[in-house]
Amino acid sequence: MKHAKPSFEVIEPSFGSSFYYSKYQENLNNKAHLWHYHPEIEMVFVNGGSGKRQIGSHLSYYTNGDLILIGSNLPHCGFTDTNTGNKNETVIQMKPDFLGNEFLDLQETRFISSLFNKAKGGIAFDRDTISAVGDRIELMDEQLPFDRLLTLLSVLKELEKATDYKILNAAGFSMEMQVQDNDRINMVFNYVKDHFQEEINLSSIADMVNMTTPSFCRYFKKITKKTFTHFVNEYRIVHASKLLAEKQTSIANISYESGFNNFSHFHKLFKEFTGKNASQYRKELTSVFK
Repeated sequence: MKHAKPSFEVIEPSFGSSFYYSKYQENLNNKAHLWHYHPEIEMVFVNGGSGKRQIGSHLSYYTNGDLILIGSNLPHCGFTDTNTGNKNETVIQMKPDFLGNEFLDLQETRFISSLFNKAKGGIAFDRDTISAVGDRIELMDEQLPFDRLLTLLSVLKELEKATDYKILNAAGFSMEMQVQDNDRINMVFNYVKDHFQEEINLSSIADMVNMTTPSFCRYFKKITKKTFTHFVNEYRIVHASKLLAEKQTSIANISYESGFNNFSHFHKLFKEFTGKNASQYRKELTSVFK
């Protein structure tokens, strides 16, 4: 049985520009759900709404919009879908050297290389930074190429000096590995994305990537900094968080729809991952969106 690998995405800069820019209304970014990677650094601004983010081995749920910077060749998949409820989504993609190496070595612009380096693990920015740059990012849609470039530089400067951010993947995590490693680990990620609602058998996964079970466990932990079981449970809990916000159904149903067959196990893990029980989490989310 064949399993899809993450697709390598070829990105062409926007006409007359050194980088790619696109603004999608609501959930019209139809590539969003695909697991993909590319050498370009990617900035994504989701205006409003709530949804899942999967970047490298990191999984989390965002509310009230999102602003992220994704490093070169760091696999990721969509941030919006038909249930996100966002106004629009802006995607900017730029090669690490899109301004030329000499320009990036200038005293005034070295901050860009520093920011791109930090983005290797993926960066999520919080409310203050989103408020500071969100309008600017959307305004670029109406600008001519030169003004758009100047706006992008000002946005990158704002991101570099931001203090309200979180690096999403553990220190030392990098998907820029041997091609064989990249394909292998992403085959596993893809499989979990497509089958997390079913029972996932560890030995079958190990067979899929031609490894023994103990070798696969060591390998997965070395690359992602977490055990395979932890990764699968985390994927399921993040999905449950999304359903708690979007569906008015019982928590037992949500547990089942997220791939848990044992409700008490779900309850224990949900509290372990989020610091609160599922009903408390739903109550707090409801008060945020009122």
